[in-house]
Amino acid sequence: MTTTQQNINEKLIPILEQISDPEIPVLSIMDMGVVRSAVIEGDTVKIEITPTYSGCPAMDVIGDDIKSALKKAGYKAEVDLILHPAWTTDWITPKGRQALEDYGIAAPLDAEADKSVLLEGKQLVKCPQCGSKNTTMISQFGSTACKAQFKCNDCQEPFDYFKCLK
Repeated sequence: MTTTQQNINEKLIPILEQISDPEIPVLSIMDMGVVRSAVIEGDTVKIEITPTYSGCPAMDVIGDDIKSALKKAGYKAEVDLILHPAWTTDWITPKGRQALEDYGIAAPLDAEADKSVLLEGKQLVKCPQCGSKNTTMISQFGSTACKAQFKCNDCQEPFDYFKCLK
């Protein structure tokens, strides 16, 4: 659990860990760090989630998936979208970062390294296929707005890089 996920009832964690991010199905919403709080009040679970990006189209699907999973577990759910504090890639768990790499998406770097990669073209992003840092950005935008498209100059494979967001 990240330091900002301080108010999550332990009984709910196994349920929430089963809900995948619709855009990156190998990550749970817990691994992404979008669940801010989840408390049980009677037979209702009140959950707060934070979007990864303003206007993220996945948030409606995530809200519906939360309600469905909790209904199966015998709870009613109220899901609220909160914008403050804003989501940051720091909230992606270590397990989530590894899942990104295993799935073929380079995990986000820190903010300074990210700027030097995206704005100055420095070769710091590690290819998730072969591990080489001999990579080149093809486009500032990848399969979604939160990713950039890269190519490995060694194994020649294209891949997404999950941009750092602070």
